Amino acid sequence: MKVSFQGEPGAYSEQAVFNYFGDVETIPCESFDTMFDSVISGRSDAALAPIENSLAGSIHQNYDLLLRHDLHIVGEYLLRVQHCLITNSGVKKEDIKKAISHPQALGQCANYLRSHGIKAEQVYDTAGSVKMLKESGARDIAAIASKRAAELYGMQILEEGIEDDAENYTRFLAVSRESVVPKDEAKTSIVFTLKNQPGALFKALSVFALRDLDLTKIESRPLQGKPWEYLFYIDFIGSVQDEVSKHALEHLGEYAVMLRVLGSYPRFRG
Repeated sequence: MKVSFQGEPGAYSEQAVFNYFGDVETIPCESFDTMFDSVISGRSDAALAPIENSLAGSIHQNYDLLLRHDLHIVGEYLLRVQHCLITNSGVKKEDIKKAISHPQALGQCANYLRSHGIKAEQVYDTAGSVKMLKESGARDIAAIASKRAAELYGMQILEEGIEDDAENYTRFLAVSRESVVPKDEAKTSIVFTLKNQPGALFKALSVFALRDLDLTKIESRPLQGKPWEYLFYIDFIGSVQDEVSKHALEHLGEYAVMLRVLGSYPRFRG
């Protein structure tokens, strides 16, 4: 099985792939667009896309890509993220003037960097920042990435666990060309639009409340081409195979201008 992820070997996303899928061939992708395209084209069988972080919030680009592509969410995984301060060999902490990493990682370590007077600079990937640092040989720059990335590139770890909050998790969604039928407790992700009129969102959400369906996430995104109108992404506990969920979606369809099920999949229990 081939599974694509965004980033260089050693990225947190690659670690999540191994944790979730097991012994598979990983396909590194430069961008999230490339990652989704690899599944569409058949270059990979699935992709594991980060969708939200417990500290930094949602990864909006991947919400947009879920809507843009005809793929199905088939699973989810939560990864505990522990950031390391990584340097070339022999560098001391007092030598560091700047830290490079992915914007999400920098945001998750913002207080640490501020307290040590280290300037943050964004690059495309966590593991990629380690690769760049090794190639440059810089002695006044550190990278923020995983322990595995440091080991893969033979770099020095000055400090582990530099994230601002120990409860630092990233939620990933597994996407594939084919849908699945979950056998155990399921979660369903949907996206819909509503008429811009009073009470529209209240009515939409009431279809779940009336049936005691637990909403685990609600996210709004701008509707492209229609300023000040929005898409609503919702996750709820249940499967489209369940009668209760079916009736809720049918009811929602009475209010929604557009409604699409992105997938029903096994709920992660880690």
